[in-house]
Amino acid sequence: MYTIGEVSEMFHLPVSTLRYYDKEGLFPDLERKGNIRYFSDNELEAIRIIECLKQSGLEIKDIKQFFKWVTEGSSSYIKRKELFEHRKAAVKEEIKQLEKTLAMLEFKCWYYETAIADGNEDKINAMLPDHLPKEIQKLYDKGHG
Repeated sequence: MYTIGEVSEMFHLPVSTLRYYDKEGLFPDLERKGNIRYFSDNELEAIRIIECLKQSGLEIKDIKQFFKWVTEGSSSYIKRKELFEHRKAAVKEEIKQLEKTLAMLEFKCWYYETAIADGNEDKINAMLPDHLPKEIQKLYDKGHG
């Protein structure tokens, strides 16, 4: 069993966030002794799932729906799996967009390193859009694709 302070440190979450999750009913079996909350391994796993779903872009109201489905047992397995499949697809799309952004940033770093070394952009502009060094061309194409 863990106190709210210990859980806060473990997950790098403010105590207020954990209290909010509790208030929202995300820890229905949370043990209390007086005003002290005690978190079991079940609540720790719930926090991992909550944080995963939040990071994937899901809102608390939808996370609450997921936990409601959990209480329904095996009859909600398909709904739960579909939720995770949708979140997985959304995260993959976000990664794809971030990779494109990273490619553009890497290209622009090369661009300005080269411009600084040359004292101008003439050589670079002569190579654009499709006569860049091979690795840089890949970055350019990905960033502009």
